[in-house]
This record gives sequence, structure tokens and C-alpha cells, in this order.
Amino acid sequence: MPIMTWTKDETVAIITLSNGENRQNLEFAQTLKAMLDEIIADKSVTALIITSSDEKNFSQGVDVNWIMEKMQKNEHQPVRDFINGMDYVFKTLLLYPVPVIAAINGHAFGNGSILSCACDFRFMRSDRGFFCFPEVNIGIPFRFGMDAFMKKAVPIHILSQMQFTGNRYTAPELEKHNIIVKSCANQEDLMASAIAFAKTFQKKRGIFGKIKERLYSDIVKVLEDDHMPPSTNIDVLVVAD
Repeated sequence: MPIMTWTKDETVAIITLSNGENRQNLEFAQTLKAMLDEIIADKSVTALIITSSDEKNFSQGVDVNWIMEKMQKNEHQPVRDFINGMDYVFKTLLLYPVPVIAAINGHAFGNGSILSCACDFRFMRSDRGFFCFPEVNIGIPFRFGMDAFMKKAVPIHILSQMQFTGNRYTAPELEKHNIIVKSCANQEDLMASAIAFAKTFQKKRGIFGKIKERLYSDIVKVLEDDHMPPSTNIDVLVVAD
């Protein structure tokens, strides 16, 4: 069974993550990268929605078990490839020449929340799911690129609370702070609202892409500086105490 699929609703492409908690590892990064390239090659696509088929989860973030297994085997290069691969995915979403909308249907934790932050707009169910950055509780520091994406979507005074506490936030709380466009009553409302919003965009790719390129040039620079070369010690990803 594929870990994600994509379909179209008229000119709106919809990526559906379909691997349960949708933990992010090298396969996730490579598959999403290829799918984004495939979708944008379709010249009729005017907007993109990313959601999940799981009843409880949008994405639970990084596949920590996969990373720890690789590290225990001293297989560090796949971990570097994953980190750089997700940076590529985030940069692609950031500069995608059509609007990208996250339809958050359940829990979005850590890198799952950051995935939604890389999108241009966010919608979320109010009847299910929490949004949080739990890294402070599990000993994983944010990389500079991750911070840059969070700052794009979350006001800094709210982001500092999120990062320092690791607390969970509901859709109504996120809507209050304009982190999401709409807190949706249920799954049906979520997808109907996201698709209707996506269909309001009929922008030319050239100008849309150029605006994003200039607007987000500082984030692109951070990502380039944060690139993880082969010599990087993977242990810097974890703070034990």
C-alpha cells in the first residue's frame, strides 16, 4: 500500500498521506518530493492541498524509531539524507508556484506541524487533533531551518510559548492567533472548506512563484546555511540532558 497518493478535484491537487501516523523518514521525504514534482508538472493544477486519510493523525512528525535504529547501526548517511530531503520538501512547498493548503485532519506534532507551516495556508478540524511542538519534552533541538518555517506561520510570542512548554493547541486556539484560516467543525467541513478556498485561486504561476521567491528569500538562505553535509555528526540532533 502506498504511503501517500494524490488525486484532483477539478484543478485542485490533493495529496493524501496514508501511512497511519505518517511518521517522516527517508521514504516519506523521497516519496513526497517525487509527488510534488509530478503534480507541478501538470499545468492544469492551480492549487495543492495536503491532508491525511488517518482518522486521528495528520502527521506525528519525525520517525524517531527509524532514526534511532539507523544511529545504533552507525548508518548515519540515511539520516542525513532524510534531513536534507525534508529540507528540500519544505523548500519546494515554500516556493511552489501555486497555493499550498494544509488540511489538518488530526494530530500534527513536531515535524508534522512544521510540514503544515511550510504550506501557505492551514485549515484544521476543531473536533479532533492537537497541534504542538513537543521537542522540548523529548530532547530534540530545533534546527535553524525548522525555526524559520515556524516563524513564518506562528507569531513569535505564541511560538515561544509552544516551543518552551511543548503544550498542545486546539484548532479554535490556532484560529484565534491567525495560525490557521479556519477551525472546521468536522472532517466534511474541513475538506469542503479547504477545497472551496483552494478553488478561489486562479493565479499565473510565474508571478505567484516570483512573489514567494522574494517574500521568502530569508528562509531559503537559512535552509542553505543549515544544509547537513556528510561530515556532520548526527549526535547533534539529540540533547540528552
